Amino acid sequence: MGRKVQAIRGMNDILPGQSSVWQYLEKTVAQVVSGYGYQQIRFPIVEHTELFKRGVGETTDIVEKEMYTFDDRNGESLTLRPEGTASCVRAADQAGLLFNQTQRLWYVGPMFRYERPQKGRYRQFHQIGVESFGMATPDIDAELIILSARLWKKLGLLEHVELQLNTIGVAAARESFKAALVEYLTQYKDQLDEDSQRRLSTNPLRILDSKDENTQKVLVNAPSLEDFIDEESQAHFDRLQAILKANDVPFVINNKLVRGLDYYGKTVFEWVTSHLGAQATVCAGGRYDGLVEQLGGKATPAVGFAMGVERLVLLLETLDLIPSEAKDTTDVFMVSFGDAAELQSFVVAESLRNAGQNWTVLRHCGGGNFKNQMKKADKSGARFTLIIGDSEVEEGVVQVKDMQTGEQTSCANSDLVGNLLEKLNG
Repeated sequence: MGRKVQAIRGMNDILPGQSSVWQYLEKTVAQVVSGYGYQQIRFPIVEHTELFKRGVGETTDIVEKEMYTFDDRNGESLTLRPEGTASCVRAADQAGLLFNQTQRLWYVGPMFRYERPQKGRYRQFHQIGVESFGMATPDIDAELIILSARLWKKLGLLEHVELQLNTIGVAAARESFKAALVEYLTQYKDQLDEDSQRRLSTNPLRILDSKDENTQKVLVNAPSLEDFIDEESQAHFDRLQAILKANDVPFVINNKLVRGLDYYGKTVFEWVTSHLGAQATVCAGGRYDGLVEQLGGKATPAVGFAMGVERLVLLLETLDLIPSEAKDTTDVFMVSFGDAAELQSFVVAESLRNAGQNWTVLRHCGGGNFKNQMKKADKSGARFTLIIGDSEVEEGVVQVKDMQTGEQTSCANSDLVGNLLEKLNG
């Protein structure tokens, strides 16, 4: 007997008991985004490594430390996608969907990053992304945020998450701020954590995000990004806030919110929760007007967000917000004895599936005596067990056992659907 092969660390199976919750979340997202005119796009899991180096940024943690990169048989460097936005831009631009057009797109699927697995963070994880292209004004930023608020409301999460907003200005404003920040922090370099010391020469804005207490103490007197924001970005941000207030979407301004990817500019935002231990981000995004051009396309304004499916599922489970109808349930379990009864059970099962009630009908297969079949009926959690033997076949009836009350009645095959509906509504 050979050694069992285990799953790769940090890459998890989604088992049948869990997949119904994932389906519920994905179905809810699809309903909400389609209500705003967003269409689904699907793109490959593997892309040329250059796409992420140019799109995400050479000095980001993702590109420096976390990508799954390999050479294929032709010696080309390929990478398992670590995020979706760069791939979405590549796919839409390659198909000619972006130039002089507006697009509202969304996607769902696995992403890959090599990092230490922990609760809610895995090496293969799943993201839902929502992206819009061709609109430079703050109303589309607002639409995306209002859309996400509607999603939280539909999931029952709105009172459990907080919207944090910031503007990081245009590239020139950020460069001026970076220079001032580096000049200030260099004086205190030995007091910074190791990651922040490295980022001082590669990606200094990320130091604002540091969770290290000593680094945060140093940052108290650091230059503030808001002092460097250009007038256009500030006007854009002010209008965004006005639209959110008019639509009763509460938010807080977080001046240290910068996002970890190079392509962001102007609006950035996160939805955070305190219900997953340390404050956790469940959805994040912002404006990335320069990315399409950076990847070889024509200059195209864009804004979007992404949310982690595993983290959202964990939050829904933690708060007990998964509705019973979203869980796998069996409505009817069918038991039969004898060859004629087995044939009849197929006919009855298909008639129930044809009734248009979306019932889950589970037939017992594999033989077994009455006692064993009824044990499986109990274990199935079905509301009703239908029992058919030779005498039921002869009489054209089925025995209906209500598993909640234990009551068992005989019902003509022709009346079965009406009989079950009456019991369900009674």
